[in-house]
Amino acid sequence: MKKYRIVFIIIFLVLAGACIWYFFYRKEDQKIFVITEKPQYGYISKSVTATGTIEPVDTVTVGSQVSGTIANIYTDFNARVTKGQLLAQLDKSLFVAAVDQYKANLEVAKATMVYQKSNFDRQSLLYNTGAISKADYETAQDQYLTAKATVASVQAQLDAAEKNLSYASIYSPVNGVVLLRNISVGQTVAASFNTPTLFIIAKDITKMQVQAAVDEADIGDVKDSQRVMFYVDAYPDITFYGKVNQIRLEPAISANVVTYTTIVTASNADLKLKPGMTANIFIYTKEVNNAMLISSKALKFKPDASLAKQYKLLALPPETKPRQNANAPRDNTKPGISKHGGNNSADSSAAKSSLAFVWVQYGDSLVEKQIHTGLNDDTHVEVIDGLAATDSVITSTTQTKVNAASANTAPPKSPFMPARQATPPRPQNGSAGSRP
Repeated sequence: MKKYRIVFIIIFLVLAGACIWYFFYRKEDQKIFVITEKPQYGYISKSVTATGTIEPVDTVTVGSQVSGTIANIYTDFNARVTKGQLLAQLDKSLFVAAVDQYKANLEVAKATMVYQKSNFDRQSLLYNTGAISKADYETAQDQYLTAKATVASVQAQLDAAEKNLSYASIYSPVNGVVLLRNISVGQTVAASFNTPTLFIIAKDITKMQVQAAVDEADIGDVKDSQRVMFYVDAYPDITFYGKVNQIRLEPAISANVVTYTTIVTASNADLKLKPGMTANIFIYTKEVNNAMLISSKALKFKPDASLAKQYKLLALPPETKPRQNANAPRDNTKPGISKHGGNNSADSSAAKSSLAFVWVQYGDSLVEKQIHTGLNDDTHVEVIDGLAATDSVITSTTQTKVNAASANTAPPKSPFMPARQATPPRPQNGSAGSRP
């Protein structure tokens, strides 16, 4: 009996251990589910970011050609002025005195010329009758001509003095707004070597330009007339629009970084943009409307061995895959025309596509497909061909069953890219609007 008791105890311990393992330590086989999404049609773009400074399109520096003391000022900062309007006056006393002096000298010169002319006429009569020598005749002639030249010289000096007197009044050369007043009443203006800056006038502040510094790595994609969207810190909830007007060839080098000044013109009808503001700009180098889009992470998905237990994996034969770089461009569409019927800009990547591979779910089968992609903004990628709108593209896997409706809701969003919108805003003479 004792022998059977030991056997029963051993069997009981084994059963107890098996129960403990089964209920507490056994790991249940967890199923792996794939997360899919269907292609969506929308807008995709590629942009270049840069910072710049807002400046008026054209400014005029008003200076003084003569030295003197500021006697009167007739305008101030932000004042609107018209062409020919009096802005300031220098003390005219010295200029008036110079004019009076040269007027008196001119009268003396004219009187001397009249006398010398009479003397020359008289000497001519005497010379013609043989009463005087030729030397006396030539002396009288020389004195007359000298007196005549003196009149012309003094007249020129008088003209210069009157011109300097006119320069004592500073007039606006254009219609515009005074951005800078650099003088005060009683201040001495010295115009000996450099013309001093008295005022800076912007011709038209309803039209502004952004002088953006574009990195040399991005400047190759920037071209004239491309659409631009920018923000300023003063109005964080307002989007301003413009277009590329000029790319200046002279480089700027700072800390071994080469940038090129790119001029962006924008409308400022509401006068919200002010000179000197810092703008954060996005230059849209390529844009596609109504493009077929999938998440960029779908291109990185590769099924592993765990999925083979639950799904039938149908990969493409290795010989069908090109050996060259899958990202090499392939010219297979017409420039500016997308397969999806969108309106592309002239620089749209629809003219060039790249080869890529994605996995699509059909029931319990996962099928690898070859596609051609266009624009890729690191969040979404444009599909040129190779997919249908009804395909369920696999983006990732999970060990928890995911509702298909929730899996295909809002796509991932990059915090470093400007907000996406169904239809991109088109430039309307640079008018401001709401931030998308």
